[in-house]
Amino acid sequence: MGPIATLPKTTGSIHSALISWRTKRRRRWTIIMDDTAKDIGARAQAARETCPFLTAKQAAFHLGLAYSTLKRLRLTGTGPKCRLHGRTWRYHIDDIEAWSAARARGGNHG
Repeated sequence: MGPIATLPKTTGSIHSALISWRTKRRRRWTIIMDDTAKDIGARAQAARETCPFLTAKQAAFHLGLAYSTLKRLRLTGTGPKCRLHGRTWRYHIDDIEAWSAARARGGNHG
């Protein structure tokens, strides 16, 4: 029967097992992409340690941009380097950091 036969009997249904798996996965990224993180470098390091490739939504959050803005930058060719893995665009954390550093401007703002 495959994976369905190996599910624990306490789950109740396949649907509840999938929701449980998605919740665990979401919690892992919530820890990495926590908005209250004081050190952006620590957040980037945590992303590198777990998975160096971020989805477009995760990359947009990391850069502080809207998903649609990052998508527009990708379409115009002015955004960070990205790769198409299957059907999902992925951004390497080092490419995101390099693109962000290249866009830094001087000034005495705060």
